[in-house]
Amino acid sequence: MPLSDFLAALKDNPYFGAGFGLVGVGTALALARKGAQVGTIFFRRHYMITLEVPSRDKSYHWLLSWITKHARHTQHLSVETSYLAHESGRVQTQFDFHPSPGNHIIWYGRKWIMVERTREKQMVDLHTGTPWESVTFTALGRDRQIFFNILQEARELALKQEEGRTVMYTAMGAEWRPFGFPRRRRPLSSVVLDVGVAEKIVDDVKDFIGNPKWYTDRGIPYRRGYLLYGPPGCGKSSFITALESSSSVYHLSDESE
Repeated sequence: MPLSDFLAALKDNPYFGAGFGLVGVGTALALARKGAQVGTIFFRRHYMITLEVPSRDKSYHWLLSWITKHARHTQHLSVETSYLAHESGRVQTQFDFHPSPGNHIIWYGRKWIMVERTREKQMVDLHTGTPWESVTFTALGRDRQIFFNILQEARELALKQEEGRTVMYTAMGAEWRPFGFPRRRRPLSSVVLDVGVAEKIVDDVKDFIGNPKWYTDRGIPYRRGYLLYGPPGCGKSSFITALESSSSVYHLSDESE
């Protein structure tokens, strides 16, 4: 049978035509799916910006408070219990609602931003026992300034909540974490010491803060320590708290034996 007659017979065969049509449709759908995937990847890489913030980062809790402020209409929430210490010593329990793990949409800076909060089910923080989390921000465009603005606004919001108070930190593993409740700042004039003792230490702290280059040039670790001694109740811890409140000191370790 000539080849032309064989092809004509296949063409007239309804079973062959139906099978060939199915193969053609399947191939077209596969190509379309692959093209859509490639197009999506290309669009995300060149026309979208993404920022991922893990829970181990210092700004993570700032951003959770920021998201809570801007995602007021979300209906999927998780609760975080915190305590507020008043000046009288009374401790008040308060509940903070944050968007739960999942996707949330926020309108900010004339842009729609998708916020995805994910939570690991098998990895936990060994110090606190809480699972690791991350927050991912996705926005259209190529300008990263919007993420800098969000981080700056979240930082200012967090600092405003601690304004006028002293936050104590303790070493936990390889990082510093807040310890206890933020304390009201205490003036140095409220601590009574022997004449000239407080002034001498304050002047030495100012001289130390203003001369880091002296330590760098000599290869000496840039740190300063003071040994305060005396019976309980003579003002050692009170003076340390007041000194930290009036100086540009980030961490002070108050150790008593």
